[in-house]
Amino acid sequence: MDGSPQNSSTDVSIRERLTFDLDVDICVVGGGLAGLTMALEAARMGASVALLEGRNIGWNASGHNLGTVMPGYGVAVSGLIERVGFENARALWSLAQEGADYVRATVSGTPGAALNEGALEVSKVDAGDELISRLQTLGEDFGTEVEGWQIDRVREALKTDRYFHAIHFPKAFQIDGRQYVHRLAALAEDAGVRIFEDTPVVSIDPAGIRKRVATPSAKLRCSHIVFAGNAHLGAPGRRLTATLLPTWRYAALTEPLGERLAGAITFRGSVADTHDIDHFRIVDGDRLLWSSPETTWQGDPQRYAKRIQSRIAAIFPNLGPVRIADAWSGMFGQTVHGMPQVGELQPGLWVLSGFGRQGLNTTAMGGQLVARAIQQGDDRWRLFSPFELVWAGGSAGRIAGQVVGVWSRGHSAAAGALSRFRERARGREQAQERAREARMAAAKAQARAAGQRTAMSRHEDNGGSAGGA
Repeated sequence: MDGSPQNSSTDVSIRERLTFDLDVDICVVGGGLAGLTMALEAARMGASVALLEGRNIGWNASGHNLGTVMPGYGVAVSGLIERVGFENARALWSLAQEGADYVRATVSGTPGAALNEGALEVSKVDAGDELISRLQTLGEDFGTEVEGWQIDRVREALKTDRYFHAIHFPKAFQIDGRQYVHRLAALAEDAGVRIFEDTPVVSIDPAGIRKRVATPSAKLRCSHIVFAGNAHLGAPGRRLTATLLPTWRYAALTEPLGERLAGAITFRGSVADTHDIDHFRIVDGDRLLWSSPETTWQGDPQRYAKRIQSRIAAIFPNLGPVRIADAWSGMFGQTVHGMPQVGELQPGLWVLSGFGRQGLNTTAMGGQLVARAIQQGDDRWRLFSPFELVWAGGSAGRIAGQVVGVWSRGHSAAAGALSRFRERARGREQAQERAREARMAAAKAQARAAGQRTAMSRHEDNGGSAGGA
């Protein structure tokens, strides 16, 4: 979750709840981006699909996102290679790119879609060698369109000394996240998916060929159940929710900043730092949409809006006072291994979850993958087998997650401060060296001038003596 200027209020349910017994091929539990994509694609392949949402479509993380579509996953590509090997990592990366292409194609068909190009991943430390290594891996080995930005170019686009090098993803893009989730819902219904809101799942019986799903007012029979929810699934999805660390992300939208915004930020795409602390972009021409703190317990968005205000002031002091127009939060589930959970738990029972920190492209990828697995026998979901369900630690895990988050932010701040100190020290040393060189050059010039004057004087004296003789 990162926030969207259109998302600060909760949508009112506009679809009926399930009040009658129903028989379908596939039951999708959860009306977020992944569940909607899966339902849409399965229906397009000929399946009868019912989607059950306990509240309303896109009410949580799926409807509260910054709308940035990047290549890859939340795990660094080096970590992915280490975990599954080079070839499987490339195959997973290719699937993620298919997801990004899917989002672009879907949004491009939306009237008035506000699609913005480009994303920067900026480094808060001076790490040029690491940048070169990542560029080689992403560009040469994984076929991703990327380019490295040196410090001068970064600071020309983002006028702050907080950022050093950057990786530019020219094919990344931003969309209106709320518009996208409702676009998926409309397309799914057009394809024949029956969406029921305000319909929580009370229990499931996954045994046998025909599974049973119970809701407060009706029962549903199906051949496949797809758990596409977050950490709110409750008792029927307890095994799944226990593997997710619930995390709240806070976002704020500034008041219009006018012409002074251009004096601080000229890059029009999204910007995220390598430590995933700040994520921001320009919206509505002259406003900042900024996402920053995270907690493993729900907090007051207005309180965290003040922190975001402080972050903006610290990073872009030349903006001057910035007022916050709106603030909100959303919860997402993080997996222990940092990758999505995609696959079959037992015959006919599927999981499609754990997309926190993954990006919109992975929700599209996962939805397509499970739909193809059920309808066409596509077994590429097995690429995610190494990323099994791992217990997130319960309350102790939430405490540990919060402590690690605080430590990580503090470590990042210290590393950034150290890099800036070293840069200033290098600057002073270079200035001192230039001053020394200037003094030496001046001294040499004086010496040469003095030597020339002495030589001329001797020449004149010698010439004068000859003339007198």
